[in-house]
Amino acid sequence: MTRRIPPLSTEQIAAFVELARVGSLQAAAQSLHLSSEGLRGRILALESALGTSLYEKERGRRGNVELTASGKRFLQKAVRFLDQAHELTRLFEPRRETKEIQLIASHYLMTYVLVDVVREFRKNYPDYNLRLSTRAEAQVISMLLSESHCAIGACTPTDFPRSLQHHPWRNVGWCLVVPSAHRWANARSVSLAEIATEPLIVFERMSAGRLHVLETFFALGLEPTIHLEATSTPLILAMVDAGLGVALVPSPPSDAVIRGLDVTIVAVVEPIRPIETGIFLRTEWQDEPGVRALLDMILSFGSK
Repeated sequence: MTRRIPPLSTEQIAAFVELARVGSLQAAAQSLHLSSEGLRGRILALESALGTSLYEKERGRRGNVELTASGKRFLQKAVRFLDQAHELTRLFEPRRETKEIQLIASHYLMTYVLVDVVREFRKNYPDYNLRLSTRAEAQVISMLLSESHCAIGACTPTDFPRSLQHHPWRNVGWCLVVPSAHRWANARSVSLAEIATEPLIVFERMSAGRLHVLETFFALGLEPTIHLEATSTPLILAMVDAGLGVALVPSPPSDAVIRGLDVTIVAVVEPIRPIETGIFLRTEWQDEPGVRALLDMILSFGSK
């Protein structure tokens, strides 16, 4: 035989939960816009239906109330019950559809440039869920080509596949980064001939950043002293901070790039071919309003 469910109400349970939260009958009554007697009546009815006492009722007791062992046990399930009751009341409300957009970019662009764009997009388009992924430069395009859920990517292109829309974006120059205690820390500029004599930290092989730097050295008949190689700008900056060498890195958009690091940015005498970055879009995403909005915001940010 099915056991009869006692007549409990959400008002009774809410009264008890509020009492447990604030610890005072008077404060709980004020919070629920009830009289103290009204609140007490709801809880007494709840206790009667449950067949147990939920809080101590000592004569002359003032101030905070204490839950009984039964009250503490009931409280956890009562809170869960109210949460589920709230879900039931919202069950047939119109739901806003949340759409997902995946943005892929190189470590440098995502960390130092696109974070501001993402912040602005989230503020203006809260119905979209952005998934952010960082990859090495050479992997961004290959990931866009191979994974249909990836909508948009930012990188220094080494290829321009016809199946992807390409939008030129930013041209990024170069600077020298040295430890703050280095003899060049106060220099206005340093030549590549001088830099070639120092232990140099460079980007990994097959990267556009490495190519741009080394081709400039070789065009001047110089052979740099490559000391270490690293995948990303943040890692290279950390290595310079550790005193492992000097590095030529893309010019940072703000001082936030080196904040917290004991390094100094110095200009380079000779021009190094700038990094030309681009935005790539999978064609099947081109009519998605959120993707178009994100693309426009990125391109607009690049023109500032």
